Amino acid sequence: MKKILTHTEEVDKIFEKLVKQMRELLPDFGKHLAVDSKAIPSFARHQNGKKTTDGRRDTDANYGKKEYRGQHKDGSLWEKIVKWFGYKLHLVVDATYELPIAYKITKASASDTRGGHALLEQLKEKQPEILRIAETWTGDKGYDDTKLIEKCWDQYKIKPVIDIRNMWKDGEETHLLSGRTNVTYNYKGNVYCYCPETNTQREMANGGFEKDRNTLKKLCPTRQYGIICQGQAVCPVAQGFRIPLSEDRRIFTSIDRASYKWKKEYNKRTSVERVNSRLDVSFGFELHTIRGMNKMKIRCGLALGVMLAMAVGRIKEKQKEKMRSLVAAA
Repeated sequence: MKKILTHTEEVDKIFEKLVKQMRELLPDFGKHLAVDSKAIPSFARHQNGKKTTDGRRDTDANYGKKEYRGQHKDGSLWEKIVKWFGYKLHLVVDATYELPIAYKITKASASDTRGGHALLEQLKEKQPEILRIAETWTGDKGYDDTKLIEKCWDQYKIKPVIDIRNMWKDGEETHLLSGRTNVTYNYKGNVYCYCPETNTQREMANGGFEKDRNTLKKLCPTRQYGIICQGQAVCPVAQGFRIPLSEDRRIFTSIDRASYKWKKEYNKRTSVERVNSRLDVSFGFELHTIRGMNKMKIRCGLALGVMLAMAVGRIKEKQKEKMRSLVAAA
């Protein structure tokens, strides 16, 4: 390990070269990106405020916390809080092939949002060809940040597919859409129209994203679904209308949050979880003896490099279907 620690730059270059080789072997490698962070507890104890070290403490690590919230099928809410002392691996993977593309190691307390920005800048510097071909950037609520969403689309034309937190005040269910008298939306991006005669609420149909206008198109539900609406003749949005992304950059994104396509793309986020699972099970990060930031960076770099090296070898040996396998061929 002492010898390897003197060659950290070479390990990074090997990883970058393997990513480039994957791009040459698989032209669509990097087309769909997924990002997530992984908690890696330190093998050592924390410092306990002592400035001196005895070799058993980890002076580079600190405490981190991740909160998970959701809703059961019966409507009840659940919450899970995970705390650990150690580090955090910020990882970008190809969501189709479930292989790493970029990574960054930080202390456990580092936020996912800052990690997402740092990974984008890292790709811009070291793997700019990935940003040129990438179409989507998928992440959970930890990456729900207006600046990150704007950076993905405005600078790189990558469509952000990032889950959203409810930042509205308690009791707020919908907001009135700017310039409209009978159209509202909620924080998840669902848009509703109200019948001028009966005030019946209906969710509007999705008409897709217009790239040249930077707008989402919404269509009258009565025209699309054959619903009878008594106020259709006098409804100001019966012909449909466009919502500019600038209405709310967090809520309205280049892939409509209310569309089936958004849900389909978001499901690809689980590809990062499977890469993280392989790190734990196959590469021993679940039970490890790593202390210190430099050693953690080296070990993560080597593990992720091996993943890519195995994939490159499998593809060259005409075993593309086994690119994620670490078991020797029969």
